[in-house]
Amino acid sequence: MNKFKFHLKATHNKARTGLIETAHGSILTPAFMPVGTRGSVKAMFPESVKSTGSDIILGNTYHLMLKPGAERIAKLGGLHKFINWSGPILTDSGGFQVMSLSDLRKITEAGVEFRSHIDGSKHMLTPERSTEIQNLLGSTITMAFDECTPYPATFEQAKLSMELSSRWAKRSRNAFVTRIGYAQFGIMQGGIYQELRQKSAQDLTKIDFEGYAIGGLAVGEGQDIMFSVLDYAPAFLPEEKPRYLMGVGKPSDIIGAVERGIDMFDCVIPTRSGRNGQAFTKYGAINIRNSKYADDNSPLEEDCPCPACVNYSKAYLHHTVRVGEIIGSMLMTWHNIQYFQDLMSRIRSYIEEGKDFDFCS
Repeated sequence: MNKFKFHLKATHNKARTGLIETAHGSILTPAFMPVGTRGSVKAMFPESVKSTGSDIILGNTYHLMLKPGAERIAKLGGLHKFINWSGPILTDSGGFQVMSLSDLRKITEAGVEFRSHIDGSKHMLTPERSTEIQNLLGSTITMAFDECTPYPATFEQAKLSMELSSRWAKRSRNAFVTRIGYAQFGIMQGGIYQELRQKSAQDLTKIDFEGYAIGGLAVGEGQDIMFSVLDYAPAFLPEEKPRYLMGVGKPSDIIGAVERGIDMFDCVIPTRSGRNGQAFTKYGAINIRNSKYADDNSPLEEDCPCPACVNYSKAYLHHTVRVGEIIGSMLMTWHNIQYFQDLMSRIRSYIEEGKDFDFCS
């Protein structure tokens, strides 16, 4: 079994390309992780996701603990077997989801007490329980439990939140079951404040995680502010370990973040947009519902290898999406994930060749 290790292959300015070795296979970086929140990348077969060039997918602690339950998944052989995905899986700790519950949660030093959005049942999620759930799932990469600092937040609010996340990070690390090829990432917080980001990074690097995430961005602050934080935040983290920007993003977000030193990304945008009729292309995003595509016999993209482009026309996609046929969601989602993975491949090639990114999508 492979050890968990990050190999830095090439750099260009701040951009990096490399390879992460894990117990479940290798991950080329920069990497985009399709989101399979409840154990399924929506509208996709696992083998279809793999065919796009996806090395790793993401699952979510909060949702899987509620349905079908972590103990049940463990009894059934773990998340990899349960969802028929043999590659690496990263699981979010649940911190972001419980933040979004707002009125249904109560944060204390111990953890977060909340009511399920499904049936109102009461639960307690602590750093220890979040880590235990991820261990039961068999996650390749476990995330430390944190409080995702909202935007906007005052300096004092962000400071208190960051300090709580640092204390929870220690408890998450103590609860982590060390195994060859598996990893746990700490999550940097601190809002938009450089001093707090630096202190958070110092706290986390003392704990010595296998990788580090930057959290609390893409929460409504806008791209300019996000990039202003990324201009300095990645440099606070160890160069020899992976850097993961959580919940990002649009193609332009990803390109700008890679230029600032980020290695890993996840976002629901390609799958959610596909189900809603939006396709990403090298020439910009298109809304396939638009009536101008009703008689368009051309593919979404001429040189895209996905089945939506190879076998079907814009007119067919327009029709199936407009009438709500499931195949429309499947094909549009497949195309979008393929587009995102092709974008990552192009980014990696540019870094290896020492070229500036001359594309914006």
